[in-house]
Amino acid sequence: MTDTDDTVMSPGAAASTPSGASLADWLAARSDAHLTALLRARPDLAVPPPATIVVLAGRAEQRASVARAADNLTSLEFGILELLALEKADETPVSRATLLNAVGSRVTKKTVDATLDVLLSLALVWGDADSLRIVPAVVATIPWRVGRITEPTETLDDAAITAALAQLATVERDILETLARSTSIGRTRDAAPGTPADRPVPRLLAAGLLRWVDDETVELPFQVRQVLRGEAAFDPTSLTPPAVTGRKYKPADINAAAAGEALELVRHCEDVVKVLGEAPAPALRAGGLGVRELRRIAKVSGVDENRLSLLVELLSAAELIASGAPDPAPPSDSGDSYWAPTTAVDNWLNAPIARRWHTLAAGWLDLPRMPWFIGMRDSNDKPVAALSEEVRAPSAPRDRQVILGLLAELGSGQAAAPAELSRLLAWRRPRWGARLRVHAVERTLEEAATLGLVARGALSSPGRALLHGGDAEAEMHASLPDPVDHVLVQADLTVVAPGPLTPDLLEQITLVADIESAGAASMYRISEDSVRRALDAGMTAAELHSLFTTRSRTPVPQSLSYLIDDVARRHGRLRAGVASSFVRCEDPALLAEVLASPVAASLALRALAPTVAVSHAPLREVLNELRTAGFAPAGEDSSGALVDLRPRGARVPARRKPPGSRVPAVATDAQLDAVVRTLRAGDLAASARGRGGVRSDGSRASSAATVALLNTAAREKSSVSIGYVDAQGVATHRIVDPVSVGGGQLDAFDPASGSVRRFTLHRITSVARVD
Repeated sequence: MTDTDDTVMSPGAAASTPSGASLADWLAARSDAHLTALLRARPDLAVPPPATIVVLAGRAEQRASVARAADNLTSLEFGILELLALEKADETPVSRATLLNAVGSRVTKKTVDATLDVLLSLALVWGDADSLRIVPAVVATIPWRVGRITEPTETLDDAAITAALAQLATVERDILETLARSTSIGRTRDAAPGTPADRPVPRLLAAGLLRWVDDETVELPFQVRQVLRGEAAFDPTSLTPPAVTGRKYKPADINAAAAGEALELVRHCEDVVKVLGEAPAPALRAGGLGVRELRRIAKVSGVDENRLSLLVELLSAAELIASGAPDPAPPSDSGDSYWAPTTAVDNWLNAPIARRWHTLAAGWLDLPRMPWFIGMRDSNDKPVAALSEEVRAPSAPRDRQVILGLLAELGSGQAAAPAELSRLLAWRRPRWGARLRVHAVERTLEEAATLGLVARGALSSPGRALLHGGDAEAEMHASLPDPVDHVLVQADLTVVAPGPLTPDLLEQITLVADIESAGAASMYRISEDSVRRALDAGMTAAELHSLFTTRSRTPVPQSLSYLIDDVARRHGRLRAGVASSFVRCEDPALLAEVLASPVAASLALRALAPTVAVSHAPLREVLNELRTAGFAPAGEDSSGALVDLRPRGARVPARRKPPGSRVPAVATDAQLDAVVRTLRAGDLAASARGRGGVRSDGSRASSAATVALLNTAAREKSSVSIGYVDAQGVATHRIVDPVSVGGGQLDAFDPASGSVRRFTLHRITSVARVD
């Protein structure tokens, strides 16, 4: 097709439609492939399966169904519909030549034809090149006043509108806000000529923030309305999308930045899990996490509150934390629910970093909630709590897909500002303007950046793979820096990790040192307590010396060697075990010192021998109390071997959450083909109804005549049309090929389902031959 063609030929418009024919007639003339495509594009038309084309056409013209289809239309498609509406295409046919004349030079003829193909495939426009019609209900879905496209282009842009709004008086701003919240048309006597220029309405007209309609009517311009509502402004008269500028980055730089964010995300989530394991947070009555508890977790973990709000939502979505009765219960257990790590978190903590990241990122992409709502004010002027019902937003996954999908279209490494993305999204989905405001796009991209899906305003390779169903975990693994197997020990007893450590080295370093700062290069500090922690876990002084000697690229300072030897010399001289606990010591004087101290009374220690004492307190409590009193005990088992008694934290049972939103199942091609066959069979049955039918009383076929006619059709291998009422009372008409009749049943081949079906004879209401 060239731009000079005078005919439009869409895939489903091969057959001509007589002038004055209905939508049902036009649909009946379409091919099966076109009807299947229509049902795929508008799935609500197939639920429940329509019996005939007339039923399908009726559904396609319903306001609710048309509104669903219009939600995905672009401003270009709405512009074509608007021009057809101005030509009264909802009442009389309009030729393509008339439409092209109305479009003028805004877009090419090829673009108009492509747009018509889309609208024809959706059955929002129907007919052929000489008689285009629109479904009447589509006029009400156009997101601006019909006729705006024929008026002069507005001269104000975002910046000019914002500057003009900043200079308004309160009363003038209130007028605009009122029109922005309701209809854009306002009635006022101040629009008449001769009104004093210092009145609010004349001032707004002079500033271009209102448009004069007549002496008693003014209109709020579409772009001013968008700015007032926080939406990205665009000109509805433009049939071409707004341009997106931006900056091009090297994909490797984007992926490196995304990998850094992924490392931070995983580390911070580990910190939050640890804090909740040590002290589960009480759940609010409504099920959320209170502001006070959120602040406590932020203070202990060192994570910013805004970031923490997102993290707890991610952990909950991944089922790594949940509300319930934790085990062990908190010391001040009130019997209420607590937010705590689930039993599934231990496997997650031991998984590779890329896998842990993928669990969180995949959960966010499908999360039917808006974490950035947290902290905002609700309808009662109270702050929205994390993990509360107020954060729920069923449209969130679809919005994320659209926003990130647009970034993916821009190309690898191509960045774009949130305002530009919002403007283009508003042009592509003008009916989504309230959901895709600049602020919403900006906050969504911030969340995506925290997850490493976006970096520097561009989509990362792991983000692209996650969005398009690729191997996102492998992409993130490739983007992460290679783990290092060495550290740098410094004279001030700090240990520098020049990159992410290998899993075994990371476990050893975090056991013997406390982290001070994390990032691409992390720093740890060794102290007496941290060395004792490693010894408690079963490491020996020799193993600690070997660790730093073999893994440090810098000389091990003498101060560290002295510290290890000194702590090891005192560590374990006092032994505690299970009796319900016992304390033993090779030095009777040291044990006597313990028994003489105040801690002996609190633990109810009782000497059994000069080197052995027992207590009714649990072993962990005995160890903690003795250490608090200044002693350095070590735990041991029945064989005398040291045991690791570090607390693992509270856990709640992991349970599968109910789905956040019910997403209708997508019909398969085979199912849609079956619906189309049912439609064709229903039309054939309707046309054959009453022709040669065997009926006894005008409503139900007589048994003898019915059986005779069905037997004849079975012998002659001919088709019949039957009326049938199923067990649910639903009446249908269909064309079938009888196979056998007997026992009160009819076995017949049903072309609609492609199989032999059984019908109960007394439910057959009519029978007619099909010629």
